Amino acid sequence: MSSVQLSGAGVAAVAFTNKGLASPPSALRVCSSRRSVRSLVVRAATVVAPKYTSLKPLGDRVLVKLGAAEEKTVGGILLPSTAQTKPQGGEVVAVGAGRTIGDKKIEVGIQIGAEVVYSKYAGTEVEFNDSKHLILKEDDIIGILESDDAKDMKPLNDRVLIKVAEAEDKTPGGLILTETTKEKPSIGTVVAVGPGPLDDEGKRQPLSVPAGSTVLYSKYAGSEFKGADGTGYIVLRASDVMAVLS
Repeated sequence: MSSVQLSGAGVAAVAFTNKGLASPPSALRVCSSRRSVRSLVVRAATVVAPKYTSLKPLGDRVLVKLGAAEEKTVGGILLPSTAQTKPQGGEVVAVGAGRTIGDKKIEVGIQIGAEVVYSKYAGTEVEFNDSKHLILKEDDIIGILESDDAKDMKPLNDRVLIKVAEAEDKTPGGLILTETTKEKPSIGTVVAVGPGPLDDEGKRQPLSVPAGSTVLYSKYAGSEFKGADGTGYIVLRASDVMAVLS
């Protein structure tokens, strides 16, 4: 089984087991939104009593079984429970019946068993059958992990997957920059695009930004990832792409 690592800002990585992948063990680091200004909110999970044996999400909601928080840092340092960050990914174990737009019934497009990554502050956490789960809307899911490498992620809805351009190593005057002083770029190449948002008639509207485009995007948007080879990626909504460069 392969391991997928997710990390919050300034806190050690956490991991969940990607059961559906058959590739050799390697790490995909999934970072929280760049420069988040929201404070960390501690949410207690709602405990479902053992007498309830089924939990069926309604509408366009999905039930995700969360991965376990890592008890050690990448360097092997033991973490107290208060310092362990919660994972932002897991396995879809149940889906709702979908929603209705106009006269059209729209089913949830995510299959049971899919390994997904979701927005950091989304959903309601519940403890069911001695495991932690999250109930959230389909639109809060960033993408589907089809392998343990970020470059193979399938973005959903109106989101795009971008390979981030490398940061400059020197200033215009020739001064060599350290990793901490490098300005993070907001330019990259679109690797994959989602199917597009739904319109008022329940039809998908294709995104105007095609794969292969070099784009300029908002610095404060999206969720960052590190691929297996250390390459930086970011997933954000198409509305956060500001311009196409050529």
